[in-house]
Amino acid sequence: MQEEVENKTVALAINTTKLTVRELRAAILKYLESQKNKSKSRDSPEIPHGKQSVKSLAKQNQGMTSIEITDQNIKSFERVARKYGVDFAVQKDKSVIPPKYIVFFKGRDADAITAAFTEFTATAVKKAARPSVLTQLKKFTELVKNTISDRIKNKEKEQSR
Repeated sequence: MQEEVENKTVALAINTTKLTVRELRAAILKYLESQKNKSKSRDSPEIPHGKQSVKSLAKQNQGMTSIEITDQNIKSFERVARKYGVDFAVQKDKSVIPPKYIVFFKGRDADAITAAFTEFTATAVKKAARPSVLTQLKKFTELVKNTISDRIKNKEKEQSR
């Protein structure tokens, strides 16, 4: 089945052993769906949202602003930025040790990005305030070792009587 659409040929291939009404119906539905998807893509160009490259962010001609992040956990910022619907691009600056990240975002997203950064810094402070799990684990293992050794000593004393 071929159709001429805007001087382009569109082909639909069906691979079946027996061409039934059901197979033909499924093929026609797939063809119509692909035509619908093509017409949508031609009508309006798709504008990327969320995380993207600096180049694609600059192509949107809406002004860019940047903020530097020195935190190594950039993924947590990306999660918060996606939550606030911010279009942003992250670029790693390797010239500095430890590397810092420069986050570019659209100028019109300034209010959303400040809200995202306040939430990001609040979660970072909260994580820093929590005690380390490894130190707590070491402390509790020492307590458990001491209590077990006391029990063993007491058992031996009771048996010797």
